[in-house]
Amino acid sequence: MEFYVLMNKKNFKSFIMRLSNLVGIHLNGDHPWDIIVHNSDFYRRVFKYGSLGLGESYMDQWWDCVRLDQLFERLMAADIENKIKRNKWMLLKLALLKIINLQTKNRAFYVGKRHYDLGNDLFEFMLDKRMNYTCGYWRNSNNLDDAQQDKLELTCQKMMLEPGMKILDIGCGFGAFAKYAAENYGVNVVGITISKKQCEYARRNCTNLPVEIRFQDYRDLNEKFDRIVSLGMFEHVGQLNYRYYMHVVHQCLKDDGLFLLHTIGNNISSVTSDEWISKYIFPNGMLPSIAQIGKSHEGLFVMEDWHNFGADYDKTLMAWHSNFEKHWSELKKIYDEGFRRMWNYYLLSCAGMFRARSTQLWQIVFSKQGIKRGYLAPRLDFQCIHTSKNHLNAANEKNAIIF
Repeated sequence: MEFYVLMNKKNFKSFIMRLSNLVGIHLNGDHPWDIIVHNSDFYRRVFKYGSLGLGESYMDQWWDCVRLDQLFERLMAADIENKIKRNKWMLLKLALLKIINLQTKNRAFYVGKRHYDLGNDLFEFMLDKRMNYTCGYWRNSNNLDDAQQDKLELTCQKMMLEPGMKILDIGCGFGAFAKYAAENYGVNVVGITISKKQCEYARRNCTNLPVEIRFQDYRDLNEKFDRIVSLGMFEHVGQLNYRYYMHVVHQCLKDDGLFLLHTIGNNISSVTSDEWISKYIFPNGMLPSIAQIGKSHEGLFVMEDWHNFGADYDKTLMAWHSNFEKHWSELKKIYDEGFRRMWNYYLLSCAGMFRARSTQLWQIVFSKQGIKRGYLAPRLDFQCIHTSKNHLNAANEKNAIIF
């Protein structure tokens, strides 16, 4: 339903109330997903600035909500932001983003400084014991540590790793995949990251393993690998760079190699991201669509498998939020209350988006020429053993996993 009305100070509140009532959200209501308004300027700010106004007014304590995740589940399911007519400046911005590259090489390290360099202490308290900052795989798991180990195991199985292979990890984060793959599959890993603090942590994390961690942009790569993996980095590439990114991967992958792309995905093609997320959490980021990924790899790769487990990101984000809140007594010595509200808003709003299924999580496996007899895609249908399992020793067992 669209509303085309001339707005003034007297009917901002009425307009916002009508929109929220459409999806069962009541201003100053009693449900945990209802918005409790503390500042009457909230209505005009949200109408004028949409998502950005909603997030910034929450950060400024103009409103509260007991369950932000449930609020955003309802907002995203109803696509309520698009019920508010875009102004001409937003339309101009969208037009410019189609031609202006916000993810150039010179800008590439900005998100590292702004987000991933916030402090390793924050992520140590929030993430699992292996320091995975990507979606876990909850099919056979009921806690964060197990879900993240299963994600790593699933990823390794999909890539058909063998001892001695040389693996490239684009966007290696804190070194979780590199360490797991080296320890359990006997591979050599080169990991690259645009975060100095992640780089420092990953190098310590992978000490005494055949792992090299580099502070490097993907555009500087020029060597061959048996396998390439990218877990949660493609969201920073940008639609004007998708094709070039795929060319780099194609150039670096051996002819019989496999490339696994793990990325958050958008249901529709877009050239921008949520304004609040872009301003406060992931500068210059954007989520790819199926069509955009398809166009970017056309003529370069054969898509062997496309696996969506986006609903698992809801569980992952809620687990991260639980850890963040549990350790706030320690974190507040470093971060202020404004940061706490911002971070809670980030984690819980994103959980609501994935719960509403407006956002997805894809693992896509590509080959350069197609696997001759076809690709059998693992899903960890068996019950995983949630302890460190070294596949080097298991390889000779009678019941070793067959790909």
